[in-house]
Amino acid sequence: MLNAVKVLNENRFKPKGTVGVISTLPSDAFHAYKIKFPDQSEGMANRKDFSIRKHFQSEQSGLVSQLENYRLFDFVIYRCVVGSRAFGLDDENSDKDLRGIYLPPADIYWSMFGVPEQLENKETEECYWELRKFLILALKANPNILECLFTPLVEYASDLAEELLSMRKIFLSKLVYQTYNGYVMSQFKKLEQDLRSSGEIRWKHAMHLIRLLLQGIEILREENLIVRVAKNRERLLSLKCAELDWREVNEWRLSLHKDFEKAFIETHLPERPDYEKANAFLIKARKSMIRK
Repeated sequence: MLNAVKVLNENRFKPKGTVGVISTLPSDAFHAYKIKFPDQSEGMANRKDFSIRKHFQSEQSGLVSQLENYRLFDFVIYRCVVGSRAFGLDDENSDKDLRGIYLPPADIYWSMFGVPEQLENKETEECYWELRKFLILALKANPNILECLFTPLVEYASDLAEELLSMRKIFLSKLVYQTYNGYVMSQFKKLEQDLRSSGEIRWKHAMHLIRLLLQGIEILREENLIVRVAKNRERLLSLKCAELDWREVNEWRLSLHKDFEKAFIETHLPERPDYEKANAFLIKARKSMIRK
């Protein structure tokens, strides 16, 4: 407890620092929480009177406040544009989605308070992954991460980031088939649920489902990812604008699934990405951030 709390039906108080469990939530923001203490007595406390224990311990250790003193956005080594603008499927309402990588100094990474796996600025639609997290996701063939590596719209790349981009094909492997299919099937289930519940689907999501299948096929066949859509651009835009019948879209999806499976059987991509090169790059990058 952050403040002393009166025990219900008793003429005594639980002192500041007492530990308890929330037993009953308030009906609204204006009422108090019921707290049960270790001796089974209870008290009522407003939200300002207590703190969640793990939050309180972090705050008291000073780790949170110390981390905030570092300007982690200053350590961004790669910034790119992804999403509809990168695909060439944007319109006047499309946001500019910025993604990338940040690489903190070694002493911050090694410190007690560590670093977050990603930095976000929702106002500017920015998200940056810490390098190790980014590489792990790339090795798993995460579609969003591969998009970052292959987008033609790069706003900033340090020398290290340029080196990573030059070796980006080490992340392409047969895992693409499983990962992209997983994303597609997850999205398809949501679209089916939309149809059952409202009779309508989110056409933009349907467009990206088809786009993922097209790009997955391309990766397996060409051993490369061309983020900017060309051949199927007009049809995808028609899909985005709900100008296609759902039956036609679903037939397109099923046809692409067959092509995807055939491409998987015939691909010359390796079974696994090059973990060794990715690991060597990470170690090199970490060493470069040791302050002298």
